[in-house]
Amino acid sequence: MINGDASKQVFSVSVLDALIVISVSAATALSGLWWFGRSAPRCAPLRKPGDPPIELLFQSGVLHHASPIALSRFGLVPGAHDWRSFRDRMEPGFPDLPETFAEGLRGRSFIEARDPADRRRIELEWEEPNCWVRLLNDVTATDTSPEEIARIQDRAEILQKTLDSAPHPIWQETCDGQIIWRNAAYDALLARRQDGDEAKPLFDPDMATAQKRVKLVLDPAAPPDWYDITCSATADGITIYHATCVSAVAEAELAQRNFVQTLAKTFAHLSIGLAIFDRRGQLALFNPALVDLTSLPAEFLAARPTILSFFDQLRENRRMPEPKDYFGWRQKIAGVIAAATDGRYEETWSLESGQTYRVKGRPHPDGAIAFLIEDISAEVALTRNYRAELEMGQALLDVVEDGFAVFSSSGIMMFCNAAYRTMWGLMPESTFVDITVADSVAIWRRGTTTPAPWEQVETQLLDLGGPRMRAFRLRLTDERVLTCEVRQIVPGMTLARFRGAAGITAPENPGMAAAE
Repeated sequence: MINGDASKQVFSVSVLDALIVISVSAATALSGLWWFGRSAPRCAPLRKPGDPPIELLFQSGVLHHASPIALSRFGLVPGAHDWRSFRDRMEPGFPDLPETFAEGLRGRSFIEARDPADRRRIELEWEEPNCWVRLLNDVTATDTSPEEIARIQDRAEILQKTLDSAPHPIWQETCDGQIIWRNAAYDALLARRQDGDEAKPLFDPDMATAQKRVKLVLDPAAPPDWYDITCSATADGITIYHATCVSAVAEAELAQRNFVQTLAKTFAHLSIGLAIFDRRGQLALFNPALVDLTSLPAEFLAARPTILSFFDQLRENRRMPEPKDYFGWRQKIAGVIAAATDGRYEETWSLESGQTYRVKGRPHPDGAIAFLIEDISAEVALTRNYRAELEMGQALLDVVEDGFAVFSSSGIMMFCNAAYRTMWGLMPESTFVDITVADSVAIWRRGTTTPAPWEQVETQLLDLGGPRMRAFRLRLTDERVLTCEVRQIVPGMTLARFRGAAGITAPENPGMAAAE
């Protein structure tokens, strides 16, 4: 039998031994855990069955669809990225991933990670022209919340809808010219293509230029379409193209060029010299007549001289009036330009050679100025000759002693000679109004003392018909005797002739002659 003290001692020893055993066991367990934690490789735990998958679908090398978590994880956009973009992101961990998208494969394969401790794998399922890519055993897939996944998916859908709603074609090409994505507008053009070859690119722009205008023929029987192509290269080797339809602009430019060519052909046959200066004051257009009239070399005009240089050369060639002083002449040219801008410039140049030029300045749209130079030497000579003939005819009639007055069919006096003015004391050039038949008959009536058939005279002068009058005598208030005769000289013109009665037999009582 064990007494109380002995039992207490035994119990104390047992408790102490137990504590020692427990402490040693715990230390051993912690040491083992530390050792395994230090020596064993750290591996990412497997995805839980409920986590969203990381899946991507490539079609002909272009990302066609991806799960929201994949879009968030790799920063890819369907239609905007291709196989190369995905491989660049995965190459550090999976160097064995194919560099290019394989065509014509079927079946399934797995790509292991570079690090043996990395338990992730990539599953590739090929079925031409598609390839499904799944990332297995990835722990970071659960890092994105469902709300973030929904936002990413909405943003991807909005982006795709925006690109498809663009009215102009947009597409992407790889460095080797393969189209990896296109929008709905591009597909609409493909549908209009007559040859039906969807693999062949619609456009073939020059890769060396950032912008180029190309012609697109979809239907040989229809007019071609014109597009302005712009491109921009991305860091991953993808080139993005935008095509803007400018058919209306191209047609307008073609119509403008045809119109300018028509004008140029028309101007080439004009005898008037034409010089059009643009808003900067440089010669923009001239015709051959300008070369003939100004004697300026065609090379000088083709070099597009300024307005001042143009007039300077005219002065050197003596094809304009010589100015008295050069400084004043330069100021005058500035005034000519200002007047032409307002459309007020028009001058007649009398040259040393005897030629006469009419020069006009007219404003044109957009600040341009047009100068028209016309040789009017023949017109001036004709006018001078005609004026000389008129003056000579007037002088000849003025030396005749008989008085002449010519009236038009409207009853206006058109001409009278010096003898007529002396007989009746009349100065037509000093009056401000036209002298009519009625005015003349009133003057004649007042200046005579014998009765006369003035009403019949007025009728004959107005060419109102009736039998032709015989000549009759008149006695003036100064006792001179005149004979009056009314006769039509040309259609619409009637002559009243007054001459001295000496040696002329006329009836004392004027009568009417029988109508011829």
